[in-house]
Amino acid sequence: MLPEWDDIPCVIIGMIHLPPLPGSPRYGGDLRAIRDAVLRDVDALVSAGIHGLMIENFGDTPFFASRVPQETVAHMTSLATHVRMQTDLPIGINCLRNDGCAALAIAQACGASFIRVNVLCGARLTDQGVIQGISADLMRLRRRLGADTIKVMADVDVKHSVPLAPVELEHEIEDTLTRGLADALIISGSGTGKITDVRKVARVAKIVPDTPIFVGSGVTPKTARNYLPHAKGLIVGTSFKEHGRVDAPVDPDRVRVLLEAIS
Repeated sequence: MLPEWDDIPCVIIGMIHLPPLPGSPRYGGDLRAIRDAVLRDVDALVSAGIHGLMIENFGDTPFFASRVPQETVAHMTSLATHVRMQTDLPIGINCLRNDGCAALAIAQACGASFIRVNVLCGARLTDQGVIQGISADLMRLRRRLGADTIKVMADVDVKHSVPLAPVELEHEIEDTLTRGLADALIISGSGTGKITDVRKVARVAKIVPDTPIFVGSGVTPKTARNYLPHAKGLIVGTSFKEHGRVDAPVDPDRVRVLLEAIS
């Protein structure tokens, strides 16, 4: 996946859930407060010992199905650059709901190492309507930008969605890797903070044993060890927050408890 993670048995990626940004319905009007909150979360995660960060415009609900507005790209780039100046850890970008091209541009601009794409191949029915795969546009943009070192982590059977028609998991995985050209796969539960079925993770690992697999939701100190035999890493957001509330600040003690659970 990334050279920095080669010797890490289980990579822990901490989520940076951005507050509502300018232009979104719940934006509070204070950019400095947003930046300060983001950097506090970064400091809490880094000081506790996580291995990477994922920056996501989580507060911008309701999300656009595809392209995000220019102001979202601008402010995510600014915030990601501040994060980059605060830590040398690998950083990822996710532009919700499915603007992988914007995420890639932001990643290149701020020196991030990877992006997350919810629907790289196929199509899914979501609360934003039908979302279609973007692999053709994304992979051509990556080549034009000379950004092949920025890895693409793609969801399979992504949360908060259902398929338009029945599809075998094996077929979705094959398309995502061989036709979408994903570098790694993410397996999640049904929604943010929802438990990911360890049997599903094990099944994916058996299908593609040489592909890095990350668990994308529902990781807690009680569940984390269950994924270790099958996953390269865990993406953790809700469980790291104060009182386990997704809209709360990161609690360094909760981060340390989870890290101790997998050590």
